[in-house]
Amino acid sequence: MSNLLELLQDEVFLSKFVFALLIILIINLGLIIFLYLKYFLFMKKLGNGSNLDGMLKKYLADVKEIKKDNSEIKAYYTKLDSDISSCIQKIGLVRYNAFRDVGSDLSFAIALLDRNDNGVILNGLYGSESSNIYAKPIKGGISTYQLSEEEKYALEIAEQTKNFVAKNRKF
Repeated sequence: MSNLLELLQDEVFLSKFVFALLIILIINLGLIIFLYLKYFLFMKKLGNGSNLDGMLKKYLADVKEIKKDNSEIKAYYTKLDSDISSCIQKIGLVRYNAFRDVGSDLSFAIALLDRNDNGVILNGLYGSESSNIYAKPIKGGISTYQLSEEEKYALEIAEQTKNFVAKNRKF
């Protein structure tokens, strides 16, 4: 310990020690600057001449904007999906001959249903003297009114499909 105190009091040793520390500090500072420049050039080369750090910041901002847009789109299509559920999506059409004296299958029963099997059945009766159309509401695939065989069949067709289906059937 006393040797160390003697060395610190020696001006020549102290000046050499400070000089060595200064050299180490300069070398470290040069190394830091060299590594920073090498990193900067590496990032520039990765970015094809642009600053990769700036590009990454821009991409992160773009991703944030896209996430915001996606959440708006998701809210829109969720509302749209909800709205569409009450639109006519299932159609079943049955053509038939309601009266024996009239040729052709000019009478019809058509079921128009939404996603939840709510809607209406229209029954058009065509005769040689007159034509009539009757409407019966449908709620959950069931009508509070008595359905004819043709109307039941049109409802069955509509419930089983999501596309328009037309069938002729003898009753």
